[in-house]
Amino acid sequence: MSILIENVSKRFGSFQAVESVNLEIKSGTLVALLGPSGSGKSTLLRLIAGLEAPDSGRIWIGDREVTASSVQSRGIGFVFQHYALFKHMTVRQNVAFGLELRKARANYVRERVEELLDLVQLRGLAERYPSQLSGGQRQRVALARTLAVDPQVLLLDEPFGALDAKVRKELRASLRHLHERVNVTTVFVTHDQEEAMELSDEIVVFNKGRVEQVGTPPDIYDHPATPFVMSFFGPVNVLPNSAGIFGLNNMESTNSHVFLRPHDIVIQTHHEETAAQAKVDRIVHLGWEVIVELSLRDGQLVTVNLTRELFKQLQLEPQQQVYVKPKRAKTFPLHAYS
Repeated sequence: MSILIENVSKRFGSFQAVESVNLEIKSGTLVALLGPSGSGKSTLLRLIAGLEAPDSGRIWIGDREVTASSVQSRGIGFVFQHYALFKHMTVRQNVAFGLELRKARANYVRERVEELLDLVQLRGLAERYPSQLSGGQRQRVALARTLAVDPQVLLLDEPFGALDAKVRKELRASLRHLHERVNVTTVFVTHDQEEAMELSDEIVVFNKGRVEQVGTPPDIYDHPATPFVMSFFGPVNVLPNSAGIFGLNNMESTNSHVFLRPHDIVIQTHHEETAAQAKVDRIVHLGWEVIVELSLRDGQLVTVNLTRELFKQLQLEPQQQVYVKPKRAKTFPLHAYS
């Protein structure tokens, strides 16, 4: 089931939470709403669900406008960060709750619950209570309970935010597998770039209530539309193009900034005309990679990420003079970065 957002805005007092958002989510896709805290992503999710009403604009689910429709009539399944399970019910009873509320046949309820417990890998825990489960297991129960009633759209508001890193990683893989099995249009909110890149078919990047860019994970990372998007996806070096570093001020207008990702900079120990001279200030070993902090001749600081193998080849040491040049760079006008 597709979702269409047409020029939707929402204000809370003097705070503009969502401003003039236009967005189309294709049927059957897994889409991430990504951005920092307060960027509008959770508000948009609640607007889709009907938990908030827009001040202006329209919302469509499939071919039906739902802007003024009730939560119950939208065919939405909503999974919150903190599970919202019934503590006095077992896992089986929690998953069956929505079906029993709809007075589904007992045989169907039993079969559907077993099917979903298999799907979320909890069959052996059906008779336990939420207090007897780990955080990851409780979130799986919440997903199964939401899917039990066959929602047209599945909405998840930072579903893994309360879990530790290892469990989040496991549940991300489970959610992707789950989506491929049930093929329901799924929209999830996150502020975790890695989570969005790993899980989603498309990413919607939010900033200050507006959509900055929509695209596939490779598009967003390799072809950022704005300085905010490039800076939000991992570390980046920002340097004034007008300084003439790396000979880059011929790329575009000198009235711009150069954005360089740390892994897109080459360090070499021999002089080359197109390379800039630099000094090694600090070397940080992270196990899987090495971070080299450099200062250019004009005092600007640059960070470079190297593989362990390349670092061993270069045999770098603090205070050593080296030469650096970009493999790939992106420029943005000064006004876009301000």
